Parts: sequence; structure tokens; C-alpha cells
Amino acid sequence: MRLQYVKLTETKIMEVKKECCKIDAVVTLDSKGQIVLPKDLRERANIKADDKLALIGVTRDNTVCCVIMMKVDLLDETVKCTLGPILADAFENKR
Repeated sequence: MRLQYVKLTETKIMEVKKECCKIDAVVTLDSKGQIVLPKDLRERANIKADDKLALIGVTRDNTVCCVIMMKVDLLDETVKCTLGPILADAFENKR
């Protein structure tokens, strides 16, 4: 599968942000450090028992301010889509 990288305008980025990010659930961490993902969220995200999930910490001012959870099998594609355009721009600017 080939990925296509598209340079986003500020307006398009705002549209993407509005469409993709929302609070789907509020969960509680139990005394063992475990959380339960609500069934409707697991179904919509196609998360099943024994799926591997990557936890990605986002840091601001040397403190993790949020944690993103992503299925491991989607991680490679997501990293390419996110970093690909940044690296392409960096290499173009070096020429």
C-alpha cells in the first residue's frame, strides 16, 4: 500500500482536529493500575481481547500531559503519515 502525503493548510488542519478528536469516555484507574475501555468504544475501534495497544505520552513542560492509545498494528502506518511530510519538508529545505 502506498501512502500519499498531502501538505495541509492551517484551515484544513483545524477541520481535521475538529473531526478526529473528542472525549469518548472517562475511565478510572483501579488500585492495580488497570482501566476498562467501554464496550461501545472497543467495538467502534475494533479492539478485541489480546490486541496489543501502544501508549504514547505527549509531553509539555517536562510533564506527560496526555496519553494516546493506539493499536500496534496501525502504529507503523500512523507514524509514516505523521512524520513523512515533516521529513520530506526537511529534506527539501536542505537542497
